Amino acid sequence: MADLNRAFLVFYITHPDEATAIRIVNTLLAGKLVACGNIFPVQSMYAWEGAPVREGEWVSVLKTGLAREFDVEKAVAEMHPYEVPCIMRYEVRTNQSYADWIEACTSG
Repeated sequence: MADLNRAFLVFYITHPDEATAIRIVNTLLAGKLVACGNIFPVQSMYAWEGAPVREGEWVSVLKTGLAREFDVEKAVAEMHPYEVPCIMRYEVRTNQSYADWIEACTSG
């Protein structure tokens, strides 16, 4: 049975467009801050300055090691065009081989 005790982080980040999402994910990959990024379009509804907003956005789901948490957050915040970017993270558990791959991609 797989060892499900290996934890890593999944970041969920919204972007104004596909190009921004790709630029940020590529930069994080190049810096070995994340091992993987998935990018997809979404419809977002939220309150902004007292009014409801509905618009298309792009989401990136990023996988990284626990040790990279604050490096990823800082890098995204510096690159992100939003005044208030959504930079959420979740600690998750996975099989040993996937966790090893994430660790290998994001170490050093």
